Parts: sequence; C-alpha cells; structure tokens
Amino acid sequence: MSTLGEILRDLTENAPMTNKEIAIQQMNEFKSSEKYKWMLLGQAYYRNKTKILDHKRMVIGEGGALQEATNLANNKLVHGYIRKLVDQKTGYLLSKPFSIQTDGTDEYKDALHDIFGKQFQRQLKNVGKEAINNGIGWKQVYYDEQGNLSFKIIPSTECVPLWKDNAHTELDAFIRFYKQEQYEATKKIEVTIIEFWDTRGVIRFTYDGINNGVRLADGERGYHFAVVKPGLDETGEETLVEEGMNWEKVPFVPFKYNDEEMPLVEMLKSLVDDYDSRFSDNSNNLEDLPNSIFVVKNYDGADLGEMRRNMTQFRSVKVSGDGGVDTLSLEINTEAFTTHMDRLRKAIYEFGRGVDTQADKLGNSPSGIALRFLYSDLDMDANIIETEFQASLEQLLWFVDQHLYNTTGVDYSDIDVTFLFNRDIVINETEAITNVKDSVGILSEETILANHPWTGDVQEEMDRIEKERKSAMEEDTSRQFAFGQQQNGGVNNNEE
Repeated sequence: MSTLGEILRDLTENAPMTNKEIAIQQMNEFKSSEKYKWMLLGQAYYRNKTKILDHKRMVIGEGGALQEATNLANNKLVHGYIRKLVDQKTGYLLSKPFSIQTDGTDEYKDALHDIFGKQFQRQLKNVGKEAINNGIGWKQVYYDEQGNLSFKIIPSTECVPLWKDNAHTELDAFIRFYKQEQYEATKKIEVTIIEFWDTRGVIRFTYDGINNGVRLADGERGYHFAVVKPGLDETGEETLVEEGMNWEKVPFVPFKYNDEEMPLVEMLKSLVDDYDSRFSDNSNNLEDLPNSIFVVKNYDGADLGEMRRNMTQFRSVKVSGDGGVDTLSLEINTEAFTTHMDRLRKAIYEFGRGVDTQADKLGNSPSGIALRFLYSDLDMDANIIETEFQASLEQLLWFVDQHLYNTTGVDYSDIDVTFLFNRDIVINETEAITNVKDSVGILSEETILANHPWTGDVQEEMDRIEKERKSAMEEDTSRQFAFGQQQNGGVNNNEE
C-alpha cells in the first residue's frame, strides 16, 4: 500500500504542466533550436556581420600544430548580398502604398484607410524585412494609451508560437520573452520577462533561469486590453471604470516569408561565405606580393626574422661568400579567379531570386519584355510573399472588424476587402503609358489608374479625378447660364 508521500509524489509527477512550465520549456527549446540560430544569422548577415570577420590566417607551427600568422595580410572583405537582396524584395513589393478595395460603405472605407494608413504601411515594410531575415515576422494587436487600435512588430527571436494545426495557420497560444533590467536594492540585475498569451488572457512572470524557477510572486492572469465604461464607485457615485476584455483570438499575427518559414540566409550563406573568402584571399595575395618568397644562400645573420626586418627597414641584407638572394614570385591565376567570382555572383542572385543590376541584359533602354524577364525571379518570390501577406492581412482585418463593431455597433465582417500590392518595378514608362491609353474603354478606370506609372495612391487619384469632373461640370453649367442670359439680353421675361 502506497504511503501518502508516494501518492502525492505520483500526483505531482503525472499532473498536467502549468502554463508557466510550458512557457519556460518552450522558450528553452526554441533558444536551442536550429530555427533560432538561423534567425540570429539572418539578422547578423543583414548587418554585414558575416563569417569572414572571424577569419584568421593560419600556418603550421612547431610540432605541426596550426597557429595564427599575424605577420601575413588578413583582409576581411564583407559583401552585403543578403542586405541588398532583402532590401530589394521589400522595396519592390512593400515600398509603395498598397490599395484597399471594398464594396463597403464610405464610412467603412474611411475607417480602413485611417487604420491602414502610412504608419501601418511603414510597419508592413519593416515586418517584411523581419520575415525575410527570420523566415517569419510578427505583429501584435493592442490599444495604445489614447485607446486607438494599434499594431507593433515583435522581434521574431522573442516569439514562440503554439499552433493549432501542422500548417501553422492558427494560433492556440503564444509565448513572448524578452530581457529587462531590474533593481534589487542598489544592485542592477537582468531578468527575463515571459508572457503566455491565449484566448483567456495573458500571464506575465519574471524568470532568471536559476534553479529553473520563478523569481517573483507574480504570474496572475490579466486581460488582452481594457475599456473604460460608465459605472459606480464604492460610494455609489457615477464614474468611469476600467473593464478588462479579451479577444476571441490570440492577438498576434504571423507574416511569413514562405510556407516553410525559411529565412533567406539559409539559402545563401554558403555562397556568400565563399564569395567573401575568395575575394579576401585574393586581396591578401595582392598585399603579400611585395613580400615574395626569398631564397637566401650563405646568409650571415642570426635568424630569418632578423633578415626580413633588415630588408624591410634598410632595404638590404648581408650575405657572405658567394651568397645571394633570389625571389620566388607569387603568381595569381586572374582568369580562374574572375570566372569563379562571376559564377558565384550569378548563383547568389539566382538562388536568392533577385535582380543583378550589373547584368549585361539591362542594356541602355530595355523593352518591357526584357525587363519582365530580368525581374522574373524577383517577381516569383514577391508572389510567394504576397500570398502569405494577403492571408496575414486577412487575419488582421478580423481584429479591425471586431474593433469597429465594438466602437460603432456596425458589423462589417461579411464585406469583402482586397489589399492590392503595388510593385515598384523598373519599367519602360513610354511603353506602359501607351498600353494604358489603349486600354481605355476596355478596363475599368481604377484598374487603368493602378497600372499607370505616375499613379501614387489609386484612391487619392480617383478622388482628384472626381473633384475635377465636378468642378468642370459646375464651370460648364455657369457658362451655359451666362450664355443664356446673354441671348436674352439680360432681360427677365417673366410676367407680373
């Protein structure tokens, strides 16, 4: 028969994990995962912190052991291909304002344009960069201090999603962790704040990793947000009271670079490292050329180090007898080097799905067909990103519709909304304008405006056109009225 202690121990060991325990375990597993390492590499390579910066020139020392050669050139040439390709993709797809199309009321359109304004579009570009560097980016839905519905980007290296499905389309819960400095008496310490979000609210607690325990007596469940409503205070007087509320969904939305959530650096790291290494080695060889290999006969000196110092300082060396100094030149196979570097560069742009602006295909004035062919890889990658971001914006729209229903009482959730990305492709403007003019009467005015190279914001341009039409109609009516008055001699023929 089991003792009470054994029963309690068995219950403890087989009890379900608490949210705190789940959060700590998931955080630690994530920080030791390959996914997390690739995220850190993606951010490092975007900032031009590549592998070549850790390079050392090594030689065989005494006993055959390798040792660093500090007297040899060790140039570390970094090429920002990852940064260029990431900026190229975000600039191409997300730099221009996107358009919002909907059959909803004017009030709904105005609300959407206010919420998805310039601030949001700048965030969309930045979360796009986060997604390409890390494989996935995150936006949190919250209310600011003024009570406005807002969004903010959460660093991907601080996020652990718990998905409902294997396709990673819907969140079951979300864990965020971040470092924070706190004071204990006069001592400043660094702790980790962990947040566990689900549809029931959020739990926050402080964790220091020591003994795998929670440092402070916190961790009470809170709400996603709070609203201020009329109520009564303790004395029965009318006042404003704060009421906590939760969304029906976890208020975090993923923005993926691709379905596999694979960052760009994972596809290109080996190519970029080889390019940096070969270029740096070539630079080292060029710098080492003046220090050719010396063949010394009957050298009358203490050691080779002294000889090299004499040659560097006095440009001479003392020999004895029939001695002399010859040199062996270091030859560089320029053709092989150039061929290898050209192939590497092409491979980086091909597998990075970008546009090599130094390619011979550009020419002086390429046609629209040539430009479309040049941009085909970038366009294919942009299509994948756009498909993922369209789904993400649809998830964000759910929160927007809920917010509008809570604040206005009007339900817009059944109204279709389309987000149109306007790509910043280099085009032959004359050819594009001609095609637009030839499409008048065939395509809608909105589609024509969206494809005109001089259009910035389609909706603003349509509003300007409508305003100009009304103004022209009013002027035409005024002219007709003035002409009629002139024909009648300015006389009022109405009888008394």
